[in-house]
Amino acid sequence: MKDLQYMSIAEAAMNKIRKGVFLSVRADDAQNTMTIGWALMGVIWQKPMLMVAVRDSRYTFSIIEKAADFTVSIPAGDMSKEIAFCGTKSGRDTDKFKMCRLETADGKTVVSPIIKVAGIHFECKIVYKSAMNPAFLDKKYDQSLYPQKDYHTLYYGEILACYEL
Repeated sequence: MKDLQYMSIAEAAMNKIRKGVFLSVRADDAQNTMTIGWALMGVIWQKPMLMVAVRDSRYTFSIIEKAADFTVSIPAGDMSKEIAFCGTKSGRDTDKFKMCRLETADGKTVVSPIIKVAGIHFECKIVYKSAMNPAFLDKKYDQSLYPQKDYHTLYYGEILACYEL
C-alpha cells in the first residue's frame, strides 16, 4: 500500500465519485456498503474532510447513526455492475458483499472496512452530522431531488487516512 497526499488526488476522486463509489460502515455487529454519487471534499475546521449524504430510508443510515466512522472506496477498474447492484439493493434484504463477491479489509485507522479493490480508499472519522432541513433547501432542488421528501443526513468525516491499494 502506498500512502497518498489528500490534496493531490481530491479532484480525480471527485470525478469518480460522480459515477458511483462504495461507502462502507460498521457499528456493533452490523456492516453494509452502499453506492454514493454525491459527496463533498475540502478543508473545514483546519482539517481535510469528506462529506457524504445518506437518506434516512437507507439501511446504511441505521448503521452509520451508531458508527464513529466510515470509509469510501473508489475502484480503479470497472466495477459498474457491483456499483449498480449496491445502489439498487438494500442490505436489509441482501448480503451485498456476498452477492457481488466484495472482499473487505480492515481499515488502518477506523472500525469500518474498506472494499478490498485496487483504487483509492478514504478512512473518515465522523466529526459532525446534520439532518437536512427542507426549509433551507432551494425549492427547485426540493421538487426535483426530493419528491418523496426523503431527505439526507450529511456526515462530515475527517479524513484520517487516504491510500491506494
